Amino acid sequence: MNQIYLDNNSTTLIDPDVVQAITQCMSAAYANPASQHQFGQKSRRRLEEIRTDILELVGGQNRGMETDSLIFTSGGTESNNLALAGLAFEQDGSLPDKKRILVSSIEHPSVLATASYLETLGFHVEKIDCLENGVIDLDHLNTLLGQPVRLVSVMTVNHETGCIQPISQVSKMCSDANVLLHSDAVQAVGKMPVSFSELGVDAMSFTAHKLHGPKGIGGLVLRHGLKLFPRQFGGFQQQGFRPGTEDLCLATGMQIALRKFVEQADLRYQSVRKLNKQLENALISQCEAKINGSSSYRVPHTINASFSGIRRQEFLMAADMRGLAISTGSACASGSSDPSPVLQAMNLPADIVDSSIRISLSALTTAAETEWAIDRILQISKSLRA
Repeated sequence: MNQIYLDNNSTTLIDPDVVQAITQCMSAAYANPASQHQFGQKSRRRLEEIRTDILELVGGQNRGMETDSLIFTSGGTESNNLALAGLAFEQDGSLPDKKRILVSSIEHPSVLATASYLETLGFHVEKIDCLENGVIDLDHLNTLLGQPVRLVSVMTVNHETGCIQPISQVSKMCSDANVLLHSDAVQAVGKMPVSFSELGVDAMSFTAHKLHGPKGIGGLVLRHGLKLFPRQFGGFQQQGFRPGTEDLCLATGMQIALRKFVEQADLRYQSVRKLNKQLENALISQCEAKINGSSSYRVPHTINASFSGIRRQEFLMAADMRGLAISTGSACASGSSDPSPVLQAMNLPADIVDSSIRISLSALTTAAETEWAIDRILQISKSLRA
């Protein structure tokens, strides 16, 4: 065993069943779903069957006039961009009367960057504080909702710590204040049970490649009746909210990956949870590591560990030299050597922030790989501290 991949929050190994389904689709269902001939209409029918199935798999409603919408996108980043920018404006593209937007201070870069962009267009963005345990401060959110707000965005599961956010409570607060709520569920869908309807949000983002599906496709679920201002133009597809030719084969791959997760959810969760305990216990007892966010509810796939006295970049390079793939945070910011904004938002001490790495497991991670990783991490921590 020469190499072990434990950076599954960045992306996951695609499932062989997904590869097979995509390959078959590329050969048999290549017609454009927007074409009017029989070939195109066959693709259209299949695409809409898949859309309905995926919507139900993520807990969307499918009942007549109360049917929620599922917009196919290129992935989580586009879904987040479309949700924030599309819901911030009125449907005709004009600025709303309420121009305040609230985002949590621990959001993914795709949310924070979009919020910053909206500020240049006349919106006022404020960040919701995070507590030291990795969960947003509901009292602070309640205070911010005391004044008119257009849109709130709070992720379901944090991408660096795995901390599960209290979305149901946030939803209740936003509903009482008559405020739209978006949640980035990219690190939740495919790792824990997620129901769009039960969360009570107005919009939810997810993507396929975080759950052993293909890269290049994601989804944005919108509550029934909710409209948004499109960010792309020139087509009628997907109600005009996201025009352009839909990729039937990638949609097929996402459907297969999601269905396999739903059918195996309990088994997968227990398997990853067992490996998580094994790994965290070893990190604490043998490597003197501190687990960030350990006092909160977390998905077992994510471990954010601090190794006192070791700089995170040195740890990352040493791990890579030994064939162990881990990270220091979001893949969308991995080119940066700046400290983690998530850990800084948690108000953790500078030495904790500077010595923290992220280890992320998947449904395909094995016990043997975990044991091998523990051995390598122990070697690295001893060597770098020496």
